[in-house]
Amino acid sequence: MSGLILSVINPMQKIFISRSEQQTAALAEQFASVAQKGDVFALYGTLGMGKSVFARAFISFLTGIGEIPSPTFTLVQGYTAPEFEINHFDLYRLKYPDEVYELGFEDAVYGGVSLIEWPEKAGSLLPRDIFKIEFMPEKDARRIIITVNSAEKAGRLEQIK
Repeated sequence: MSGLILSVINPMQKIFISRSEQQTAALAEQFASVAQKGDVFALYGTLGMGKSVFARAFISFLTGIGEIPSPTFTLVQGYTAPEFEINHFDLYRLKYPDEVYELGFEDAVYGGVSLIEWPEKAGSLLPRDIFKIEFMPEKDARRIIITVNSAEKAGRLEQIK
């Protein structure tokens, strides 16, 4: 189990509590196991909340790569998984949303699987049909809220335990 499900507010949202990096990584691996070409995982949260832990575990699970560097300075890192390309974006340093075009953002979000840290920096250029994953402090743990807005993604969210 990747953490304690606090509640299922509706079929479009689940809330988990992660008490360790290992639980966050296990949750990421579950999402990686249901990921499909065209999926966007938008990772929201302040510094140190677990976004990078989630992204690294997700990528490592699908690629077998042990060391996954942060794209903080390169802004995007690409990886090849058996069924699709994975792009890991860190948009923290962007000043304007349209700067994402210089990163190959449009091709990445529609042609592979994208993990996006600081997705709010993409503004209205972020697709609507995403896995919105919010990381928040919760005493000595992290509250992780996953929200989707399509029945298809809700079906896959249901598989995450």
